[in-house]
Amino acid sequence: MSAGLRLAVVNWRDPWHPAAGGAERYAWELARRFAGQGARVHYVTCRAPGQERRERAEGVEFVRLGGRFTVYPLVLLWMLGHRRRFDAVIDCQNGIPFFTPWVLPRRVPVFCVIHHVHDAQFGLYFPRWLAWLGRVLEGPVSRWTYRRHAFVVVSPSTLRAVRERLGWTGPAHVVHNGSSVVEPDRAVSVPAGKPDLVCVTRLVPHKRLNLLLDLAQSLAETRPELKLHIVGDGPEAPALKAAISARGLDDVVIAHGYVPENVKAALVARADLHLSTSQGEGWGLSVIEAAALGVPTVAHDVDGLRDAVRDGITGWLVHQGDDQAGVVERALKELDDPTRRDQLATECQGWAAEFDWARTADRMGDLIGVAVRAAGGRRYGGGHPG
Repeated sequence: MSAGLRLAVVNWRDPWHPAAGGAERYAWELARRFAGQGARVHYVTCRAPGQERRERAEGVEFVRLGGRFTVYPLVLLWMLGHRRRFDAVIDCQNGIPFFTPWVLPRRVPVFCVIHHVHDAQFGLYFPRWLAWLGRVLEGPVSRWTYRRHAFVVVSPSTLRAVRERLGWTGPAHVVHNGSSVVEPDRAVSVPAGKPDLVCVTRLVPHKRLNLLLDLAQSLAETRPELKLHIVGDGPEAPALKAAISARGLDDVVIAHGYVPENVKAALVARADLHLSTSQGEGWGLSVIEAAALGVPTVAHDVDGLRDAVRDGITGWLVHQGDDQAGVVERALKELDDPTRRDQLATECQGWAAEFDWARTADRMGDLIGVAVRAAGGRRYGGGHPG
């Protein structure tokens, strides 16, 4: 990344937003590293209650505009007002992109970052007419808007999805998520129980939390000592708490809610297995973070997770027609063998070590540099946007 390059990172949320997830981690890791290399970076996003409208962190200028939906027109207006002050833009699509090419000079390269295709998920969150609109914006409108630009995807699954489900025929580059190891908090006290299962997830509909409770209910009958720790927060938290009680699982399932990173790492590190019941992901950052701690994952054979889990090597996939409780039971039996457990831990840590945020930023930086030079853009801007 050239020092002085003027870059806008446009993302729905920032990493401190209460609903932030993996997409925010990705955008922030790129922004802070580019700023550290001397680029002039603006992170343009929405504003959660209590957040400052303007803020500077690790050399990155934050501009916060609007809420869940109003952020889109407000960001476009802001970008229009500063349209000649950027050399490149990273436009992050969290279901719907920001369509920044509409307001930018044609010479400014835009990279539309797609974590996963949302077409099947719109119906879980919105009424039918709004879900239809979301699919139109994500598909045909995006194809036309970014036709002179490039997509960046985070996994082979997403690459396949943008080709097959969104009909994208333009350039698309795979730039993986990175990974970082957080030192577990050794002082964390967790109720005793073997085996321990853990799921790190946002509590939202497409994570299919009911499948987690089905699993806990099934395994509790054969393994009465089992504990399932669910780590994360989100709009489904009250429903999850009620469902745990309704199923009589209060002594089996522990919903921790949001916890600090070192506490989360401690809960994962002491677990036998990490679980994911998500309907689909772009990648599976929580899977790789668990692997970095030597903990394998059982996940469903869906987009993203089939890339993050190496079936039979760093975890197990629940294929269509499989009984998820049976797959978890088989995994726990393999882990009962100390030699096999050590082998899995070694494979997990080796796999996680292949993903590094510095390499992620280097790969994206190379793509941006080539695009800026090809467009004849200035490599060194003058002054920060106001």
